[in-house]
Amino acid sequence: MSASNIIEKWEKSRIRHSHRHPPVRNVNKLDEEVFTRGQRIADTLAAVMGSWAFIIIQSIILAFWIALNVFAYMNHWDPYPFILLNLALSFQGAYAAPIIMMSQNRQAARDRLMAEQDYIVNIKAEDEVKSIMAHLEQQDEVMIDILRRIETQHEVIMGRLEMTPSDGKSPPA
Repeated sequence: MSASNIIEKWEKSRIRHSHRHPPVRNVNKLDEEVFTRGQRIADTLAAVMGSWAFIIIQSIILAFWIALNVFAYMNHWDPYPFILLNLALSFQGAYAAPIIMMSQNRQAARDRLMAEQDYIVNIKAEDEVKSIMAHLEQQDEVMIDILRRIETQHEVIMGRLEMTPSDGKSPPA
């Protein structure tokens, strides 16, 4: 088999890698593009209400409210048992809970989308590894083929060296 035939054979059988999957998307950017203004406000409120800064500031305000109403000499706008304070906190809780739940529902949807994206990335990685393994197997076959050809050529050369010269002397050792 000539060298050009061998090259053509390996050119035809060479594995060419192609990407048969969609590109990876940034889930966070896709998700933020479809948010309405109200959803963004709800997420911001949920983030603020779920912070230590909010808890500390609210605790300070509550302590100040109670102190002013307990120690105020003239004007008790909310005397003990602090019914107005209870009403304000109930009002805050009545609006905060649904807002936080809306934000949590969107976060759960985003988590599902991210899990799906992770799955797609894992499938792509598996395809890439399979492609690499197939390429390595093909390289192994080429190397074995080259080794066989070298061994064949080595045997031919050794056979020629073992032939007795025409002058009748023994071959060199």
